[in-house]
Amino acid sequence: MFKGLSAFPLTPFIDGSPDEKGFLRILRRLTEAKVDSLGVLGSTGSYAYMTREQRGRIARLAVENAGNIPVMVCVGAVSTDEVLRLADDAQAAGAGALLLPPVSYQALHDDEVYGLFETVARHASVPLCVYDNPGTTHFTFSDELHGKIAALPGVHSIKIPGVPADAEAASARVRNLRNRLPSDVTIGISGDSSAATGLIAGCEVWYSVCGGLFPAVAKKITEAAAAGDHTAVRAQNERLSPLWALFGQHGGSFRVISAAAGLLGLTDVNCLPRPLLPLRADQLNEVRRVISDLELA
Repeated sequence: MFKGLSAFPLTPFIDGSPDEKGFLRILRRLTEAKVDSLGVLGSTGSYAYMTREQRGRIARLAVENAGNIPVMVCVGAVSTDEVLRLADDAQAAGAGALLLPPVSYQALHDDEVYGLFETVARHASVPLCVYDNPGTTHFTFSDELHGKIAALPGVHSIKIPGVPADAEAASARVRNLRNRLPSDVTIGISGDSSAATGLIAGCEVWYSVCGGLFPAVAKKITEAAAAGDHTAVRAQNERLSPLWALFGQHGGSFRVISAAAGLLGLTDVNCLPRPLLPLRADQLNEVRRVISDLELA
């Protein structure tokens, strides 16, 4: 499951709780597009704003409605004990893999992060994906630590943040990490605006927020990358530059994707968990314009 397009759907909210009907409408777009895998309860999946019970419910809904598409479930939490409980819930729901970020309140040291992954890898019966997301976790992995964690039984992929914009620098970044990893551990790119550069540089997976709402256009990029058609990858990426610009203007993809889901009629326009607030009317109009101009609906 750690190849191609891994689509990360939004978990919308309504009246302070996960909007299950909206989530299923979003999920249906992904299953109909036949994405390669689903990544639920990631950052755009609002895991940090949900109770254990809510997270278990969304995991079950995802697996039950995914058809034959494998589902990866994020089990991030501050304490290792809670991570293990969430891992049990995800596995009981039928998850095909677990996504684990090193979430913390106190700053973590390398040996603490390694201990977290070693404990979860030993506990879990399904593959594990390392969630390298320093913007959220405030922990920066070294390639050496990635290599040490990747050698653990059960670790199958590493989800890295955006690569440098320069093609040679991006290739060097991916190559240096690849040299530290076992051959059966894939490297997946996140940070949608740098996905094309990362795929051309050698990443095998796109862990995609864009693909979680607009799977058809994201699939064009991953399929072109798999075919070695780098010209098409670059062209599709350039076409999406207005969407990437919106992500940059609003501090990332979360608010933009939630607004887009509302504008498409999949969720309530105000579908973010509190204390997050929806975009203003003028900002929504800009999102609407980009969706229309890029024919993303």
